[in-house]
Amino acid sequence: MITYKDQMDLFRLVGANLTSDVTCYAFGGTAMMFYGYKDETKDIDMIFEEEKQRTEFITALKRLGFGETSPIKVYIPEKLRNKHSPLMYKRDEIRFDLFAKQILHTPLSPTMKQQLFAVHDFKEKHLLRVNVLEKEMIVMLKAVTERQNDFDDIKTIVQKERTFNWQLLIAETLWQYHHGNSWVLLDMEKTLKELKRYVFVEEKYLKQLYEAEHTKTKGK
Repeated sequence: MITYKDQMDLFRLVGANLTSDVTCYAFGGTAMMFYGYKDETKDIDMIFEEEKQRTEFITALKRLGFGETSPIKVYIPEKLRNKHSPLMYKRDEIRFDLFAKQILHTPLSPTMKQQLFAVHDFKEKHLLRVNVLEKEMIVMLKAVTERQNDFDDIKTIVQKERTFNWQLLIAETLWQYHHGNSWVLLDMEKTLKELKRYVFVEEKYLKQLYEAEHTKTKGK
């Protein structure tokens, strides 16, 4: 498992091995540790706006002894049938899940890029900028990736966070749906229904998902 200190040390090492500036976005357990929601994670989840920046990041990882591994046992097979599947690199028990432009069917949206929780810069000769996504975006992405323990992480966030913005979560879900993510409504509906066993979720949020699906179906 990777602790917060491990994560920060790794980012410093990657930054020291870059040959050009790189900006990336942290989500998943990586972002949760920046919030203090958890003390350790199994992998470091990153998304890059451009393929060339992911390639530069991977080149730095290789200099540190990381090698490519397969995502097949980590992600649902149906969702991996997608050109935006992650490239995964591992050394010992440390693993990076690296996406470019999209996380499976889910693109990096304007809201994700503009509404950030924090920005961490790691700079030597070149800059590694790690943007930490908002908690609502973390929940949405965990709902669509559906890896082991993702729901437990979602539950942790909404139980600990009194200022959780449910409407922002739904708005992002609807944006993703209207921009081609055919999975996201079903994934979010499933997640919200399960969450209702543990926290109060107003029915109006589920209703917005149903209405979006009904409108699209009616228009066909």
